[in-house]
Amino acid sequence: MEPGTAESEVVDLCRDLLRIDTSNTGDTTTSAGERDAAEYVAAKLAEVGVQGEIYESAHRRASYVARIPGADPARGALLVHGHLDVVPADASEWSVPPFAGEIKDGYLWGRGAIDMKDFDAMVLAVVRQWQRTGVVPPRDIVLAFTADEEAGSEYGAHHLVREHRDLLADCTEAVGEVGGFSYTVSDDLRLYLIETAEKGIDWLRLHARGRPGHGSFVHDDNAVTALSEAVARVGRHRFPLVVTPTVRAFLDQVSEALGIELDPDDPELAIAKLGPIANLIGATVRNTANPTGLTAGYKHNVIPGRASATIDCRLLPGQERVFLDQLREVIGPDIDIEHVTQQPPLETGFDGPLVDAMAAALRAEDPGARAVPYMLSGGTDAKAWDHLGIRCFGFAPLRLPADLNFSALFHGIDERVPVDGLQFGVRVLDRFLRQS
Repeated sequence: MEPGTAESEVVDLCRDLLRIDTSNTGDTTTSAGERDAAEYVAAKLAEVGVQGEIYESAHRRASYVARIPGADPARGALLVHGHLDVVPADASEWSVPPFAGEIKDGYLWGRGAIDMKDFDAMVLAVVRQWQRTGVVPPRDIVLAFTADEEAGSEYGAHHLVREHRDLLADCTEAVGEVGGFSYTVSDDLRLYLIETAEKGIDWLRLHARGRPGHGSFVHDDNAVTALSEAVARVGRHRFPLVVTPTVRAFLDQVSEALGIELDPDDPELAIAKLGPIANLIGATVRNTANPTGLTAGYKHNVIPGRASATIDCRLLPGQERVFLDQLREVIGPDIDIEHVTQQPPLETGFDGPLVDAMAAALRAEDPGARAVPYMLSGGTDAKAWDHLGIRCFGFAPLRLPADLNFSALFHGIDERVPVDGLQFGVRVLDRFLRQS
């Protein structure tokens, strides 16, 4: 590798970003904030002549936006986005310090290595190389490095859309997380999953009310009991199978590639054979509701009059209304439902020149590459960009070892990215953006 190229410096850029703690607890008063990372991005781009702006929505909750002029300013701009925040990490659970950015066994380790400071570093590396060598993209590219994606994007992408939409007004398409990663079928065939859809988010609080009283009495109207029974029903319930167009297209392609039979009425039989991505795909054939927290009581011998629980619900496209009816039936009539955060599901087609450019860039660096669409079970900043009518894709390219359980690393312990995967990603991203 030649010094000063994107491929040669992407690892150092990613390592620097991993060493900046941007942990997002979901509470601004206890979160580290993204200011230091945003200033790092701004400095690295300013070094090569790119002038952008840091936008702070609250104390130290910072995003950075810049524009790279393209050859045809009349075309709609391409938004290339990555978030700077990460979920917290408990160092006692890790085999390496989560914010040290260590390189070991061919991997770069650290919180954010794949979610998603790897892509942030790829974008920085490519743009820095372009600026040094005079590359002009075919159309304007808007770079957005955002705050708060890990807690719903209120202080990041949604803030930009509300308060600074002029920066993004001419963007027609966007690329960001989580897509472009490989799934090995054989030595000469790898499927690269491009995100064209993602489930919606509905974070709920359930509230049960009862009669307060002394803990020593016989008590039939106990809010804790009522809530616990409702939460247990939700946690054990499995919502009906629903196969959306994106998921059906993925299952058709992966079944053909693997030579397995797909039963459209029971796709989970085929999904179970997908190895390390079975959990990722399995969550996209039904709506889900998972209990994540319980709050009740203030003293050991006092029966409280109120108990609350948090439920993380993820909805398939077109399922918002029917899902709430189904959930209410599971919970029962005497529990109140409060919507804390609601963000819609998204779905777009796997077609068009931008998709063709993704597939071509992957094949150029990996002759065994086949691009396929898939649905992400989580959510991304795309939910904010969708308010502006921007067509969003997940494309943060990585070629992964066949035995790596990639999906388990998201928000997991010992998060890491292959060094050669980062370098592969830079090469693919460079090719893609030149043809975008």
